[in-house]
Amino acid sequence: ESGANFLLPSPIASSNELVTVWDPEVGKINPSEHKQLKLARSLTRGIIDRDLKPSSNERKSIQRILKYPPTRALSGDERQLLWKFRFSLMSEKRALTKFLRCVEWSDVQEAKQAIELMGKWEMIDVCDALELLSPLFESEEVRAYAVSVLERADDEELQCYLLQLVQALRFERTDKSRLSQFLVQRSLRNIELASFLRWFVAVELHDPAYAKRFYSTYEFLEENMIKLTAGVNGEEDGFKMWQSLVRQTELTAQLCSIMRDVRNVRGNTQKKIEKLRQLLSGLLSELTYFDEPIRSPLAPSVLITGIVPSESSIFKSALHPLRLTFRTANGGQSKVIFKKGDDIRQDQLVVQMVSLMDRLLKLENLDLHLTPYKVLATGQDEGMLEFIPSRSLAQILSDHRSIISYLQKFHPDEHGPFGITATCLETFIKSCAGYSVITYILGIGDRHLDNLLLRDDGRLFHVDFGFILGRDPKPFPPPMKLCKEMVEAMGGAESQYYTRFKSYCCEAYNILRKSSNLILNLFHLMAGSNIPDIASDPEKGILKLQEKFRLDLDDEACIHFFQDLINESVSALFPQMVETIHRWAQYWR
Repeated sequence: ESGANFLLPSPIASSNELVTVWDPEVGKINPSEHKQLKLARSLTRGIIDRDLKPSSNERKSIQRILKYPPTRALSGDERQLLWKFRFSLMSEKRALTKFLRCVEWSDVQEAKQAIELMGKWEMIDVCDALELLSPLFESEEVRAYAVSVLERADDEELQCYLLQLVQALRFERTDKSRLSQFLVQRSLRNIELASFLRWFVAVELHDPAYAKRFYSTYEFLEENMIKLTAGVNGEEDGFKMWQSLVRQTELTAQLCSIMRDVRNVRGNTQKKIEKLRQLLSGLLSELTYFDEPIRSPLAPSVLITGIVPSESSIFKSALHPLRLTFRTANGGQSKVIFKKGDDIRQDQLVVQMVSLMDRLLKLENLDLHLTPYKVLATGQDEGMLEFIPSRSLAQILSDHRSIISYLQKFHPDEHGPFGITATCLETFIKSCAGYSVITYILGIGDRHLDNLLLRDDGRLFHVDFGFILGRDPKPFPPPMKLCKEMVEAMGGAESQYYTRFKSYCCEAYNILRKSSNLILNLFHLMAGSNIPDIASDPEKGILKLQEKFRLDLDDEACIHFFQDLINESVSALFPQMVETIHRWAQYWR
């Protein structure tokens, strides 16, 4: 063609520009490698593979792979290795989840063989079954197998994971999945599970992408519960049981409308409180004494019979949360906070984790006097929290100048340490240790003296979890959320009590590391949820969580690591210990 040679190519040597070459095969599978894999995994080899035993080096590699956290993807060679020795791994229950990751599910024959092996495998633990419900596993047979393992968990354990199991419904292929049927069947035998299941599902009905999926579970629960006939032991019939749950929603709707009226009142908080009490005892007097008892949404085993207007109040914050006192059927009282305008789902998740970690620590005989108060989101921007009588550290320090002088008021003992009883100080130290470890692992941010609360018996606890997994509105958050006043209450960084605090921290950290897989699996099931700090980047969030467990270290190395972490955070709080003011020191200002 004429003019084609008009542009002479410049000699490459003279210029240092990058030359871009278009390669149409980038990111595609190499056909020769793929063929080799197919041959190596061809099913006729099943006969040869059956008797294969790994060499000592291969066994070491396999053991290393089995120790990987559930968040880690396997490389091609690792998948190859596990597939090759699949028969010799069948007695190793930890290996099943890893083996199922090696299967080429698109290959019908291979998938069929994997499912056959799965049925003969050593029965896995409930923790691993949760991994099989994560979005990585699409096979219906695998997910149904995971559910059959969950059937072995008792109701108490199931309730620990219920929030995540409801979220896992997003990853199922059908609306009427085995998981959905299982959750409903278990709920029919336990009204507490039923109450929480109904709420967890109802809140998700606002999610347009999955509303149909969650609605089908909601309907399934309703249909099956209404069919239940009254039991011999005087249990109510199914229709009545369902009504007792639906009336919880009616109650929250009434509380929302009261809140609207109260917010519209001009004037100070006192005026708003008067309006609230007037509403509760006047127009809406059916709230003072309910027609029939309602199951408490926070603790469904408790029946509430009405609200005590004179003991109900409003908090002085922008959203004006209500503080309500309910009468209970056994003559007691139950105090709750009702919030509207705040998404409580993230708080609900954190408190569920605190409660789970508390359970894991107690199973190892370590009670750190934690306060997993109950939280329930009843909508996208509303919910209930259990009210725990306590005071914020900010309030205590302004009234009493120090934590110790506050505790001396309630538990004086002139012979005890710092003039308070030894039990009270021990309780304080243990709860500080527990929350220091938990806030570190979950990466809880935005800590200040207003969201650290102290109970009369010395138990410290955290509230308000708007920032998790390392997010924080302030720059340079310290890894350990310890404030100067907490260390001073233990007698300073040189005292024996502070040393004891550090040893409780290390002990708790190592106990929770043993359950890192369980905690990571539960977070992975939340990957599709609408919780802000997870939804923004689920993979990054889960990797941050995994890093906090330092799975590369053994228990002893972890004790040193954690002690250094505490020492570093504390030295930043006491400028006299370091020449320069540390950037972390600004955090608590």
